[in-house]
Amino acid sequence: MKKERQRYFFLAICMLVAFLLWTVAIRFIDVEAIGPRESTVGFATINRFIHNLMGVHMSLYTITDWLGLVPLMFVMGFGILGLVQWIKRKNLLKVDYSILVLGGFYVVVMAAYILFEMFVINYRPILINGYLEASYPSSTTMLVMCVMPTAIMQFNSRIKNNVLKLCVAYTITAFIIFMVIGRLVSGVHWFTDIVGGALLSAGLVLMYRAITK
Repeated sequence: MKKERQRYFFLAICMLVAFLLWTVAIRFIDVEAIGPRESTVGFATINRFIHNLMGVHMSLYTITDWLGLVPLMFVMGFGILGLVQWIKRKNLLKVDYSILVLGGFYVVVMAAYILFEMFVINYRPILINGYLEASYPSSTTMLVMCVMPTAIMQFNSRIKNNVLKLCVAYTITAFIIFMVIGRLVSGVHWFTDIVGGALLSAGLVLMYRAITK
């Protein structure tokens, strides 16, 4: 068990370091003003190629935007679960350890979102309602890839029926894949935004897994 936990910590650190290096690279490698209003982005050649290949599909953007409420509902649900346990057990420290860690995990995810809204790495490849919006890392990708995998972990520890457990895991996984691919194909993010969101999410989820293992 200890070795497995150490392995998760090691993988988490590797993913977070990869995210850091990827972010630095975006700021300095192949930077060109290919965005709206001459906004710049790194890895411009591949970003431009993939964006032109995918095009812009605002209907898919709207769908994935609304579906972004699903992870927030999971956050609310687990928050309510923790609150109910706190009230019943009359002691915050008696709330399930994994739920307490999950609460802290959500705070870290929110802090990461706010950080990259304040310190903009690059903007979207299109204007949203006439405005430039921060695009890195993809916030929807990060939200989905942080909240939904940890939800699977929570359900795996609480659902006893193996068939139901598998159905839930496969359904959530399919949702994650649809959302990440949908954000890329919609054309509202650069390819590097999606990769950055995936790397950061992987690092945070692996860290959560290590702490709760």
